[in-house]
Amino acid sequence: MTACNRSEPAMSRDLSTAEADVAAGGRGLATLNPAPVKAYQVTLRINGAPGTFQHVRGSAQYDVVNEEQCGHIEPATGTPSRITSQEPLELTRISDEEYQGTLYLDRMQDQDYYGRGLCRWEFTGAGALLKATGAHEETRFLTFMDAPELMAGKMYTRHYPQHDYPRAGPVKGRPDLPWRDDYPSRGREDLNEFVPELQDALFSISMTAVEIKS
Repeated sequence: MTACNRSEPAMSRDLSTAEADVAAGGRGLATLNPAPVKAYQVTLRINGAPGTFQHVRGSAQYDVVNEEQCGHIEPATGTPSRITSQEPLELTRISDEEYQGTLYLDRMQDQDYYGRGLCRWEFTGAGALLKATGAHEETRFLTFMDAPELMAGKMYTRHYPQHDYPRAGPVKGRPDLPWRDDYPSRGREDLNEFVPELQDALFSISMTAVEIKS
């Protein structure tokens, strides 16, 4: 029986490593819920893109809402570090313009991980990263939809310059902008935020979600 029990120093090292991971932006000791039930079907639609996207990766974000009771506490200030987790959201290709996947609001396991009380997780949003083929130098087209809009069934759309596909290059009239590898293009919600000459050369990425009734 003694051999099966972990020593206090070993447990302390595990806790220290977990807290350091949280401080660096990881989820530390947190684990996934083995039986999530609150499901939504997410649909990603692409409209007017100058080419196809072979590299499409989704993610769902979860945050602890009571980090003061669990996770890393900064010794110098006594303040807690935000605990967050980006979990993969598998998106299946339906067509060149549409991808779908299932996310779970209760994907993370609420539990007392640090001996200071129950860590309570909350789904805070879902996003996607798209690249033409996945090559490093290609533009990363990024989108993210906050949880309230997603759960309300709203459509979230962002617009992107076509000239950023597949790789962000010099912009007409801006010789100071060189070719940019792995450029993060986050787009705009409002078309009017683009200069007039670009407004007719945009494409969009939209996200919607529908609750899956059990």
